[in-house]
Amino acid sequence: MILYRTDEVLISLLVIVITGAEVQENFTPECKQFLYMGTQPRGLEEQSFKKICQFYKGKPRFVTLYDTVNHMPVYSAYTFKRSDGFKKVDVPWMYEPQLSTLSGFQEMQHFPSENVHENFMNAQAVLDDYSDSVIFERGQLNPDEHQAHPDDKAATYTLTNVVPQVREFNIGPWKNHEHTIRRRLNNYCRGTAYIITGVTTSGHTIRRHNINRLGIPTYLWSAYCCIDFDHNAPYSEHSKFPAFASYGLNDRENNNVQEMTVRQLEDFLKRVTYVGNSFQMFYDNCMPSNSDNSALHLP
Repeated sequence: MILYRTDEVLISLLVIVITGAEVQENFTPECKQFLYMGTQPRGLEEQSFKKICQFYKGKPRFVTLYDTVNHMPVYSAYTFKRSDGFKKVDVPWMYEPQLSTLSGFQEMQHFPSENVHENFMNAQAVLDDYSDSVIFERGQLNPDEHQAHPDDKAATYTLTNVVPQVREFNIGPWKNHEHTIRRRLNNYCRGTAYIITGVTTSGHTIRRHNINRLGIPTYLWSAYCCIDFDHNAPYSEHSKFPAFASYGLNDRENNNVQEMTVRQLEDFLKRVTYVGNSFQMFYDNCMPSNSDNSALHLP
C-alpha cells in the first residue's frame, strides 16, 4: 500500500440472505425516516455524491451519501437502537452494484469469491483496496453496536458504509466514543435518536496498481439529535441533549475525540471542508417543536 496526495480536494465527509440498497436521486419518505424531520444536512455541496438508501431483507436500514470519486461515504445517517454493544461477526462484506450501472441489481450483493470486481470497482471500494493495508482498517460510520436487531446489524457491513481508519484510532479513541454514545443514548434518550457520522479528507489516498483508490479521512465526525430525553439526567449528561457532537483526528497520535455542541462542529466543518456558510446538521438545529415529531418535514 502506498499513500499519495492528490490535488487538494476537501470533502466532508448488503448468498441468499437478501440484502439490498437503492441509489436514489432524492430520498423517498421511507428512507427519510433516518433523518431528523426527514431533512438532510443543509449546505453540503454534493458534486458527484450518490444518495444510497441501504436496504436489507426488503427494509430500509439507513442512508448514505457516497463519493464515487474517492470511493468512500461522505456520511451515513441512521437511527440509534438500544443495544448491548455486541457485534455481529459472521456477516460477509457487501457492495452496491447500482453505483456502477443503472441497469444493475437493486439489491446489494456479497462480494464474489473470484476477482470479478472490474465491473463496478470504478465507482466504489472493493475488498482488494484494503488487502495490503497495514495502517488502515475498515471503519463503519453506522456502527454495528449502535443497532440491536440482527438484520439492522448485518446491514452495516457494506463497504459503502466504511472508510479507511487508522487502526489505533479505530480500536482506541473512536471505539471508546461509540461506546460512550451508546451508553448515553441507552440511558437517557427516551425517543428516537438520529445520528449522522461522516468524514473530512484533504486529498490523501490509498493507491493500488498506481491508481488512486480510496480517500483517507483526515477527521471523523458525528452528531446526534434526541428531542425526547430524560430531563432528570445528571447535569453532565443533561447538558448533552437534545443534541451534541464530536470529531477526532484519524491518526496514530493526537487522536482524542473531542465532544462539543453541534454548532461548534458545524463551525469546525466550515473551516476544514467546503460546506457552505449555511451548513446545518439538523433541521431547525434539533429544536423540539409543537408539531408531531414523527411527521416528516418535506422540503
